Amino acid sequence: MNTLAKTRLAAALTLAFAWTTNLANFAQAPSAPGAAKVPSLEEYRKYALTHEGDVSHGAKLYADDQKLACVKCHSINGQASKAGPDLYAIGDKFGRRDLVDAILMPSATISPGYGTTLVETKTGEEYQGVLKQATDAGIQLMGADGKLVSVATADIKQQGGSSVSLMPEGLQTGLSLQEFTDLTEYLVTLKQPETALVSNHGMPSLIPHVARPVTARPFFTQELRAPGSKAQSGLTALYQVPDFSNVFLVLNQEGMIWMIRKTATGEEKTVFADLTKDVFCERGPNGLLGLTFHPKFRENRKYYLKHQVFEDGQVATVILEKQFAADFQQDSGRPPRRLLKILSVAEDHSGGCLQFGPDGFLYFGMGDTGPHNDPNGHAQNLQLLLGKMMRIDVDHREDGTGYAIPTDNPFRGRTDARPEIWAYGFREPWRFSFDRVTGDLWLADVGQDRVEEVNIVHRGENYGWNVYEAFEPFSNQYRKEGRKFTPPVFAYRRKYGNSITGGYVYRGDKHSSFYGVYICGDYTSKRIFGLTQENGILKAVRQIGSIPQGLVSFGTDEAGNIYAVGFEGMIYQLDFTESRFDEVKPD
Repeated sequence: MNTLAKTRLAAALTLAFAWTTNLANFAQAPSAPGAAKVPSLEEYRKYALTHEGDVSHGAKLYADDQKLACVKCHSINGQASKAGPDLYAIGDKFGRRDLVDAILMPSATISPGYGTTLVETKTGEEYQGVLKQATDAGIQLMGADGKLVSVATADIKQQGGSSVSLMPEGLQTGLSLQEFTDLTEYLVTLKQPETALVSNHGMPSLIPHVARPVTARPFFTQELRAPGSKAQSGLTALYQVPDFSNVFLVLNQEGMIWMIRKTATGEEKTVFADLTKDVFCERGPNGLLGLTFHPKFRENRKYYLKHQVFEDGQVATVILEKQFAADFQQDSGRPPRRLLKILSVAEDHSGGCLQFGPDGFLYFGMGDTGPHNDPNGHAQNLQLLLGKMMRIDVDHREDGTGYAIPTDNPFRGRTDARPEIWAYGFREPWRFSFDRVTGDLWLADVGQDRVEEVNIVHRGENYGWNVYEAFEPFSNQYRKEGRKFTPPVFAYRRKYGNSITGGYVYRGDKHSSFYGVYICGDYTSKRIFGLTQENGILKAVRQIGSIPQGLVSFGTDEAGNIYAVGFEGMIYQLDFTESRFDEVKPD
């Protein structure tokens, strides 16, 4: 979609929402001098955060399809069947302040998978809604009224997205301060019942805290957000440059790469590369997501990137080979070599990680790319790279591609499967890593509405999505006879978070009780977990700490230290010295 068309459609959408808001404001406007003034956003916020609400009255307001119409857009059964995000366990996922802000400012943060899609047909008709289905034949959009609209691919002139939420602003103007507080109180009570999920050893109902939390110390204090950065974008990852002690690359979602140095006298920050013109980062979890270094980096200076592009009217994920300059201080500036391009369906769930394994081959993960529920069964379709872990040889080329297929890849030689696939059945494999001692491949897969999971990935295995979500059956639509599913090592309920971030097995101090413990966390709750396993079965899991910002990624260095990356711009080093994994806080 060209810029002019995007602007025109976005403007039309904004006007439509403004009209809805104006109607709400008009209904509440004072009809005579001296009538009560509609409270400001801050007044609604402050009142809801300092007063108690009536849960039963809030439930009635939620169900009132004339006053608020919440039930038209939001389900609360965990099935994500409507246009807005499912509110099942929303009280577990978010705190009171976040819920208040979500109602008052719905476009400030839009949940992945619920961005507004805009379509213009060749006959001049315009449609807007949340993408529910996308196939070669066409797409289905669901509007705020809950109705599905189907548009054939042949009829689409232009298609794009908007940063304006389908949920109109100003809904609170139809409520008194107390009514708004009552509605908030009801949402806070929507929590996942303990009986809602099958009991499993790998998904304990209670995750204990260590007696003394691991300390998260600020590692780099300079501002790492570029001036003028979009409010919804931030840091995505941290990597130590091989063989350069205390030199790191930090990725920003919009395409900036900084080189940071820790010295005896302080710290330095320089621009390593500015890729903002190449990286697509307009909506949702897109942008510059991952980086890794060639195993022979000191010899060839090669490194690899994973990010989104917008080409030929479509969002796609690319894997690129680039090179450091000869002095190792910045990117060489040479054009990249594109290894792979993978088209997205709904701009979401593109995975975020790539790494070289101990075998010298490049591994990278891809999510199902949406829409919610994976309605087309991408993750179970072996003819697609979506919802998979791939493994390729970047040092050789074959069949006209920019890479070769390792001879022991599990689906090499099969006509019904892509040979790049190493494992499959993933929803959103955001971060993975290899244990530097055992070689185990640890992967954290972001769940949909009920649970988050951690897997140890093996050659050719199927990890379930969307037939399973963690240990839970999800759908039989794409279940195939004879396929076996590998359960996760660990999963957790919504009360502990709703967006898992994979990390690393700690291999720093060999005398530490955390040596050999896998460290991961949750982006939303900001909690950090540690766990151990034996033969794929969970042995122990603990809550070991937290950070103040959205926990978007972990990093490590050659000494085995572990770092936590805050989306909002801070980096923390985890200090394990004052904590013990085997000492649990009393209940």
